[in-house]
Amino acid sequence: MSKPVLHSIHFYPLKAARGHAPREAVVEPWGLAGDRRWVLIDEAGKVVTQRPQPRMALAAAEPLPGGGIGLSAPGREPLTVPVREPTGTTTVEIWSDKVEGVLADAAAHAWFSDYLGTQVRLVHLDDPATRRPIDPEFARPGETVSFADGYPLLLTTLASLDALNALVAQGDRHGEGPLPMNRFRPNVVVEGTASWAEDDWSRLAIGEVTFRVAKMCGRCVVTTTDQTTAERGREPLRTLARHRRFGDKLVFGQNLVPESPGTVRVGDPVVILE
Repeated sequence: MSKPVLHSIHFYPLKAARGHAPREAVVEPWGLAGDRRWVLIDEAGKVVTQRPQPRMALAAAEPLPGGGIGLSAPGREPLTVPVREPTGTTTVEIWSDKVEGVLADAAAHAWFSDYLGTQVRLVHLDDPATRRPIDPEFARPGETVSFADGYPLLLTTLASLDALNALVAQGDRHGEGPLPMNRFRPNVVVEGTASWAEDDWSRLAIGEVTFRVAKMCGRCVVTTTDQTTAERGREPLRTLARHRRFGDKLVFGQNLVPESPGTVRVGDPVVILE
């Protein structure tokens, strides 16, 4: 088997919207530069994702100089959203966390509210260094995360996707497989490993950057959403429930915390340190 290398990099300027796949990315303490610095919230301040709104998969947020984003979506005119000066903050409820962020302007709220058919507001994370600590059970003092689900980066492997698709094929009565990697919305994808090898990793280096493995990634209904059509099926949760259940979680991928800043590049060697 060839040595593991970094196959691809992915970041998502707006949580739950379409991702981008650059050839290289800067790793900051809270995740890839520009990853999930924007989020939608409902009228109660709760985060809006593809879970209740699968059409978020069809929206795109293009990163712009200065941290702003350019929005596009089916049936909508493009909109440029700049970063506003923080004259005050609003509270974002993201799972069990309450995080302060800066509201975008009214035009951005109206654009997304019209697209989704429900009232939402767009929020920017202006200070990722202090706003949201990682779950202390899996973090060291001072470690923070963006608007990602819980950890700075998510790692998956091509070999494990191949193994999962083989399991899906065994019971696929609805023609849902094979599934693409974008169902799992990773940040870094590794090739050249054995299937499920990442289950046993606790520390690794990708090029010049070292990472600690925080915990396995439990998966949700978003993985059943076709990222090109926003339609939902049964896979991969049906198959994960049969073959990849750890406690009460259906697992695919590993959550990472950077131990050092730096830049990762497609083709970088991946070295398992522990």
